Amino acid sequence: MTAIKHALQRDIFTPNDERLLSIVNVCKAGKKKKNCFLCATVTTERPVQVKVVKVKKSDKGDFYKRQAAWALRDLAVVDAKDAAKENPEFDLHFEKIYKWVASSTAEKNAFISCIWKLNQRYLRKKIDFVNVSSQLLEELPKVTEESVPSGENQSVTGGDEEAVDEYQELNAREEQDIEIMMGGCECAISNAEAFAEKLSRELQVLDGANIQSIMASEKQVNTLMKLLDEALDEVDQIEVKLSSYEEMLQSVKEQMDQISESNHLIHLSNTNNVKLLSEIEFLVNHLDLAKGHIKALQEGDLASSRGIEACTNAADALLQCMNVALRPGHDLLLAVKQQQQRFSDLREHFARRLASHLNNVFVQQFTQALLQLYNRSYFLSVPGHDQSSTLAQHSIELTLPNHHPFHRDLLRYAKLMEWLKSTDYGKYEGLTKNYMDYISRLYEREIKDFFEVAKIKMTGTTKESKKFGPRRLSLVATLPRKESAVKQETESLHGSSGKLTGSTSSLNKLSVQSSGNRRSQSSSLLDMGNMSASDLDVADRTKFDKIFEQVLSELEPLCLAEQDFIGKLFKLQQHPSVPGMMTEAEDLDGGTLSRQHNSGTPLPVSSEKDMIRQMMIKIFRCIEPELNNLIALGDKIDSFNSLYMLVKMSHHVWTAQNVDPASFLSTTLGNVLVTVKRNFDKCISNQIRQMEEVKISKKSKVGILPFVAEFEEFAGLAESIFKNAERRGDLDKAYTKLIRGVFVNVEKVANESQKTPRDVVMMENFHHIFATLSRLKISCLEAEKKEAKQKYTDHLQSYVIYSLGQPLEKLNHFFEGVEARVAQGIREEEVSYQLAFNKQELRKVIREYPGKEVKKGLDNLYKKVDKHLCEEENLLQVVWHSMQDEFIRQYKHFEGLIARCYPGSGVTMEFTIQDILDYCSSIAQSH
Repeated sequence: MTAIKHALQRDIFTPNDERLLSIVNVCKAGKKKKNCFLCATVTTERPVQVKVVKVKKSDKGDFYKRQAAWALRDLAVVDAKDAAKENPEFDLHFEKIYKWVASSTAEKNAFISCIWKLNQRYLRKKIDFVNVSSQLLEELPKVTEESVPSGENQSVTGGDEEAVDEYQELNAREEQDIEIMMGGCECAISNAEAFAEKLSRELQVLDGANIQSIMASEKQVNTLMKLLDEALDEVDQIEVKLSSYEEMLQSVKEQMDQISESNHLIHLSNTNNVKLLSEIEFLVNHLDLAKGHIKALQEGDLASSRGIEACTNAADALLQCMNVALRPGHDLLLAVKQQQQRFSDLREHFARRLASHLNNVFVQQFTQALLQLYNRSYFLSVPGHDQSSTLAQHSIELTLPNHHPFHRDLLRYAKLMEWLKSTDYGKYEGLTKNYMDYISRLYEREIKDFFEVAKIKMTGTTKESKKFGPRRLSLVATLPRKESAVKQETESLHGSSGKLTGSTSSLNKLSVQSSGNRRSQSSSLLDMGNMSASDLDVADRTKFDKIFEQVLSELEPLCLAEQDFIGKLFKLQQHPSVPGMMTEAEDLDGGTLSRQHNSGTPLPVSSEKDMIRQMMIKIFRCIEPELNNLIALGDKIDSFNSLYMLVKMSHHVWTAQNVDPASFLSTTLGNVLVTVKRNFDKCISNQIRQMEEVKISKKSKVGILPFVAEFEEFAGLAESIFKNAERRGDLDKAYTKLIRGVFVNVEKVANESQKTPRDVVMMENFHHIFATLSRLKISCLEAEKKEAKQKYTDHLQSYVIYSLGQPLEKLNHFFEGVEARVAQGIREEEVSYQLAFNKQELRKVIREYPGKEVKKGLDNLYKKVDKHLCEEENLLQVVWHSMQDEFIRQYKHFEGLIARCYPGSGVTMEFTIQDILDYCSSIAQSH
């Protein structure tokens, strides 16, 4: 290792003006052993810089190279791993942690010792040495500068302490003395040995002089020794006096010790008294309930606003006293136990009184609302009464009762309900269940009456009620029956108010009895036969749309208001739900809820938001069935009503989801929207099925097919309904299905038509479809619009060409023969030499078609076309004009053949183009 030190100092550090102080052979921990050296160095120039240098042997193995260097001031921790056992591992914490394994424990200890000394000497910031033996740091070897071999003062010193001493320069006086001494000797510089011998002789002379001086001062030394002996005697006398003084003070010390002990006991007593007073003040301040609060809890008026406020403050104060965090040992005090028992009794008593009062408030509010409901819709359940007059008097407006006063009165108890929830969850849960029982029956009656009025308004008929005749029932005569029913139900509710989880069978029985007639009336409305859409006009559909929108507009604020109310009253905040966890609120009708109620422990509800939704499901359980019945009725009245319902329901679902996607209202309306979408799809499927089932009369012309007209009606209605609607995509899909069905079935009917030519059926219906699509400008049907126009044009041309062959049949056959001969290779000017197509035969055929006959043939053609075409499409003039153009084109074609095949013959037609125009115009005007 010494050879390596000298080599490193010579090759690496001396050229950089550095001194190598310590070296350790290491390898990285946890990796293959690739050895290197860690060196502790200092610079020879001021200011001194201390570094840790990593040196590695080159790959060729013939020299060393400097690989990395770290300043010692950046070193934070030196971790030797174990201070008790020998361990070659150690860590150096620079900006990152470097883990090393030394070749021996001795090398590691020597390197760490050198680092510690360098830290103590040169650095202000001290390095943290962890797991390093204190003995190793204290008992470091003390090596003087003289122990270093001469000539190696700037070489490696193996980590000795003097090796790190900085070089001491001569001061100015020392330099001056040396210069004077060397100046007195001429050979000081030229002959060092002679100068050294001279200095040695002078030193011997000085030593002899010193010895003589000491021998000459013997007398003075004896005198000094005598004085020292006298001084020792005086010291002995003083010690004797001090001993006597110490014996005298011993008794005083004992007395002072007793006084000190007494003062300590007094101080300890005072400290204990202060602590005891602090504990007593803590218990009095935190476990003492004011008499006013106790009186409010025991006798406070829960009906007045002032009494409710006093009870709320008292309940909060009681809860604070019960929830105070006692210090260790307080629960063992008898007074504390008694006070806690008193608080528990007060809590139980007030919770029982509060629950009973709130239950009575629920019953009272329910009774008042029920009486208002009877005042509003009592006559709906009286058989034989004229319902049209009843509705006119009591239900002319399609509105739901407002529960805001009811909510406002109950919200005064919101803080007390929160207190009950945190102190006695069983009673809180019982109140929640009772409230749902009462309010669900009230809402069920209100909503069913509301929907009955909506259904009657939709049907616009009172035939079922008129069959009983115009018999009148006096309100005064029926009022006792109404009051009796209300009284009976009120008594049943009060009978169950004493126990929070009491039976509610009386409510169910009364609900069934009072709504029996309404259900029968609803079934009579739903059992009405399907009404033909042709019997309904736009006003009827608009009325249905307004009624359906009003129904949804009334239900939304009702549900939102109730949801907001139960959240505030029962303190159910909107916390995010935990997916995949079952909530106890999902079984509100019994089972789990009852078990939790009996145990009096809080429900492990994963989300109070889910609790609100489940309460809303039970309270408004009748909304979804009633909406589905109303939708079924609207679909029976007119299948096109599904378009209105789809748009309105989609808009309300979108609005509800923007407020709260997981709310009861959003979920319920979403479920109903599925039913509406199914009805819409069924409406489209029915129209396609009706297209396929269309049968045409064999004795009358076809004209515009019924399903083509129905598509026009559907598209016009749909465009007015779905303008700026959220579900436009559903309509576009329906358009695609319908138009494909129309195209296929128009062609099917045209192929089966016997009375009307196929081209006429195709031409008229596709012209109607093209006109409809052009007028409505439906973007998703642009391709179908172009296709309809192409089909209309093609069949118009086909029909014109087919029909024009009839008026000049023989002339057409003659010229077809001429064209056939030319096609066979006969030159056009030689056709006249053919026996069957000579000039005489041509004149003979032309004479058969004078102007009068041509006009007569055109007139017959016009009449025939008139019989084929229907009046509603008004294509007669279009077809006639096309036939006129086609006839003129054929006339020009015939004249061209005559000029080419019979040149110079002088043969011409007996009528001109102008004659044709006159004939066509006069025929069109005459008809």
